[in-house]
Amino acid sequence: MGNKLRVVTQMASDPYYVYHFLAFFSYFIVRTSVTSLLSPRITHRLFHREIQAILAFSVLIVIKMVKEETRESFIAESLFFAKVFLVAISSIMDYHLALVYIVVFSVIYILTQQPPFEGLGTSSKLTPLQLEALLTEGNTSRYWLVEFRTSCSSPCIRASRCLPELSITYSNKNLSFGIVDLGLFPNAAEKFGISVSASMGHLPTFILFENAAEVKRFPEFKFEEKSSHPPVTKKLLSRHFELDQLLLEYVNGK
Repeated sequence: MGNKLRVVTQMASDPYYVYHFLAFFSYFIVRTSVTSLLSPRITHRLFHREIQAILAFSVLIVIKMVKEETRESFIAESLFFAKVFLVAISSIMDYHLALVYIVVFSVIYILTQQPPFEGLGTSSKLTPLQLEALLTEGNTSRYWLVEFRTSCSSPCIRASRCLPELSITYSNKNLSFGIVDLGLFPNAAEKFGISVSASMGHLPTFILFENAAEVKRFPEFKFEEKSSHPPVTKKLLSRHFELDQLLLEYVNGK
């Protein structure tokens, strides 16, 4: 209950959510104001399109609730579909209104960013120097799974919950988790072979180190020539880095 209350409080105070709420709420004000000015034919058509949009949006929401693994990804997809439906319905009243909403949503996109997951689980926020020290000292974990992200990347925001929640399940004396913000330390990107360009699809990048040596990463270098890779999920990361196997090795004392 406390966690849900915290989420609601965050959404009520964050500009990203506040601006979107105001934009969607304005439709009801406009709808009420212009109803008397519309012809019966347009009013009838608008009502039916609104019902269709609500039903279609509800179906999409249910599908996304089943498919999306993180709350951040679910919110992002839901808002996207809501904006598409709002613009489409607004165009029935007046295409100028639809253009206004397109401009409004564009401004919101420029001025605000969807907030990432704020919890860390048992993972640690690290600077590149701290990470290098932890990897080379030799008296810390044998394995380090590190996420390299930026706070202005939509894929990073959508996946921001995965590593912290994995750390709660898999952290032990042999395996630790860390997060490096390349937005704060862009020079570290080249060192680890990561491009911060959105077109390269490198962000977020997850690298598993064993005794300071890179063992595996996601996305792998073979994705470099492509613009996309499978969406980041906890299941994908757990399977790709064989976290269950690493946990079993720790339990069995290997």
